Amino acid sequence: MDKLKSEKRSGKNVQDDVDALFELPLSEFTAARNALATRLKKAGNAADANRVKSLAKPSVAAWVVNQLFWKHRIALNRLLDAGERFRNAQTAQLAGKSADLRAPLEARRVALSELSTHAARILAEGGNAATPDTMRRVTTTLEALSTYAGIPDTPVPGRLIDDVQPPGFEALAALVPRVGSERTGGPTRVIPFEFKPSRKAAARKSADAVDEKARAAERKAQMAAARAAIQEAERTLRDARKAAQKAEEELKKAAARAKEADAEKQKLDQQLEKLTAQADEARKNARAVAAAAEGAAQEVEDAERALEKAKRTLDSMNDD
Repeated sequence: MDKLKSEKRSGKNVQDDVDALFELPLSEFTAARNALATRLKKAGNAADANRVKSLAKPSVAAWVVNQLFWKHRIALNRLLDAGERFRNAQTAQLAGKSADLRAPLEARRVALSELSTHAARILAEGGNAATPDTMRRVTTTLEALSTYAGIPDTPVPGRLIDDVQPPGFEALAALVPRVGSERTGGPTRVIPFEFKPSRKAAARKSADAVDEKARAAERKAQMAAARAAIQEAERTLRDARKAAQKAEEELKKAAARAKEADAEKQKLDQQLEKLTAQADEARKNARAVAAAAEGAAQEVEDAERALEKAKRTLDSMNDD
């Protein structure tokens, strides 16, 4: 029993260590992964060491989304929740029920905007440029995760290695349960029907009708999902263009301020050079004046000595 508990704790520690790898700056991932694999191997845990060693370094976009998961979990959960609510509302509409698609779409857009701001800051802090291509890849991965939210066996953030691409039309249809399905979020199913040998013709007709209904529902789901994806992509594109335009304006302002600063520096350099020349000239004049003053003082001293000597000579004459 103690050995079993020890193994469970060890497994949990390995999982924690792997999570810690994906929380690191991207530049530190490979060295930390290799160090962890070496440590596990030395501890006699060869299987986990090999699994850790096989972990690929994440792409920049995947790394950023992982950081959003570890550092901005609440904001990311809002995005995933909005995606799941949108899919549930879409399912309700396909079932002929009233559902609001606009609210979850708007919540998804707001969450994407907030996460994009966090992503740009994470890139800058990690020494990576928030280029339009990188931001597009980050946004695409976030949108894909939102679409997959709540679906079993689909990508989840935290340990992503590659960018996540949005599902295609067929995959989108599979994510939206067909009308008449007994459960939501599972794989699509053909609606069951009874097949009585005594009524083969009727059964075949019923089966054809069911299949046609299923195909129609699938096409409807595909079209609805595609329209929603297009609307969201258009909104994301507009937001990205606004962000790019704002960044370009800020860049122009920064360039103008740098130009003004350079001009001011040049002006100050010229003033400093002029003042330095004036100070040198003043020091030269001061030295000349000091030399003249010293000469004048010496002349005064010499004159005083000559006067004193003349007085003594006169006094000696008077005594004679």
